[in-house]
Amino acid sequence: MFTLNLIPSSPLTLSKSTHQYYPIKRFQTPKNSSPSPVFLNKSTSLSPKVSNFNKIHGYPLGKVPSLSTKTAHFGDIIENPSRKLGSNVPKAAASSEPNPAGEAESVEAAAKSKAKTLQLALVFGFWYFQNIVFNIYNKKALNVFPFPWLLASFQLFAGSIWMLVLWSLKLQPCPKITKPFIIALLGPALFHTIGHISACVSFSKVAVSFTHVIKSSEPVFSVVFSSFLGDTYPLKVWLSIVPIVMGCSLAAITEVSFNFEGLWGALISNVGFVLRNIYSKRSLQNFKEVNGLNLYGCISIMSLFYLFPVAILVEGSQWVQGYRNAIQTVGKASTFYTWVLVSGIFYHLYNQSSYQALDQISPLTFSVGNTMKRVVVIVSTVLVFRNPVRPLNALGSGIAILGTFLYSQATAKKKSSAGENKS
Repeated sequence: MFTLNLIPSSPLTLSKSTHQYYPIKRFQTPKNSSPSPVFLNKSTSLSPKVSNFNKIHGYPLGKVPSLSTKTAHFGDIIENPSRKLGSNVPKAAASSEPNPAGEAESVEAAAKSKAKTLQLALVFGFWYFQNIVFNIYNKKALNVFPFPWLLASFQLFAGSIWMLVLWSLKLQPCPKITKPFIIALLGPALFHTIGHISACVSFSKVAVSFTHVIKSSEPVFSVVFSSFLGDTYPLKVWLSIVPIVMGCSLAAITEVSFNFEGLWGALISNVGFVLRNIYSKRSLQNFKEVNGLNLYGCISIMSLFYLFPVAILVEGSQWVQGYRNAIQTVGKASTFYTWVLVSGIFYHLYNQSSYQALDQISPLTFSVGNTMKRVVVIVSTVLVFRNPVRPLNALGSGIAILGTFLYSQATAKKKSSAGENKS
C-alpha cells in the first residue's frame, strides 16, 4: 500500500493496483494552469480523458463509469475532509425515496373524499327519487279521491308516526321538549300547514307540472316579504326574479289544465312556506341544538293538530261517499290503500332527505339542487301522466326555472337563503 498525503488533515490510502494503472503524475496539472488538480474539481468531467486512456492501455470501457464515480467521490473528500466515506448520497435520490406515511395519508384523504361524494350523491338520489314517487302517487290518489284536506292530514300523520318510531327505537336522538320550544314552534307549524294544504289543493286541481312551475316562483315572495321586514337585497337579486315572473306568467296562460283554484293554491303555498322560513329564523334562533330532522318532525306533529280538525269541517261529510267512489274507480281497495300509504310515507321521506342534504352542503348547492329537482319532477310527471305540453308552455316553464337558478346564484352569499326553497 502506498500512502499519499495531499492535504495534511485528509489522509487517503490508495490501493496498489490503482496506483499502478493510473499514476498520479498523469493527472497533474501543468504549472502554467490552475493549481487545482483536475480530479479535485467536481465540475470537470474525466470521461473523455479516461476513455482515451483506457483505449491506450486496453482497459475495458465498462470500467469508465466506475472510475468517474470514484474520482468524483475522491474530489468530494479532498474539498470536505470532515465528510465521511459513503455519505455523499445525491439529494435527488434522497428526495425520491418513498414516504410511506405521506402516501398513506394521501390515499386515506382520497378515500374519504370519494366516500363523501358517494354519500352526497346517494342523498341527492334518494331526495329526487322520493319526491318523484310522492308526486306520482299523491296525484293518483287525488285523481280518484279528490279530497286534499284528508290526504294532506294523512301525510302529516304518516310523518309523525315515522318520527315517533325513530325516537322510540333511539335511531334518532329525541329533542328536548320545553314550553318555550313549543311556543316557538307555533308560528312555523301554522305556516307549514298553510303551505302544505295549499299545495295539495293545487295538485288536486291542475297538473303536477303546472303546480311545480308556479311553486318555482317562491323566491319572488321571499324577496318581497323579507324586504318588508327590513332585509336588503342587491340589484342582481331583484333582476333575477324578473324571468321567474315572466316564465310563470307565460306558463300559466298556456297551461292546458289551467284552473284558478290550482293557481291560487300554488301561490298561497309559496306564501306559507316563505313565512315559515322567515318566522323560523326569528322564533327558533335560540334552539339551534335541535337538528333539522328533529325540527321538521316536531313541525309535522304540530301541523297535524292544526290541519285535521279543519279538514273535518271542510270536507269531512264527503269522505265516506268519496271513499266508495274511489274503490269503485280503482277496482281494488288494496290498490287505493297503497297509493295513499306511499304518498304519506314518501312525503315525509323526501323532506327528511332534503334536510339531510342541507346539513351536508352549502345553501347555494342546495338551492341549485332543489331547482334541478323541480325540473326532474316536472319531466317525470309529464311522462307518467302524459299531460299535453304546448311549446310556449315549455318555454315559460324553462324561463321560470332559469330565473330560479339565477336567484340561487345571486343570493349565494346571503345567510337568509339557507332555509329557502325546501318545499
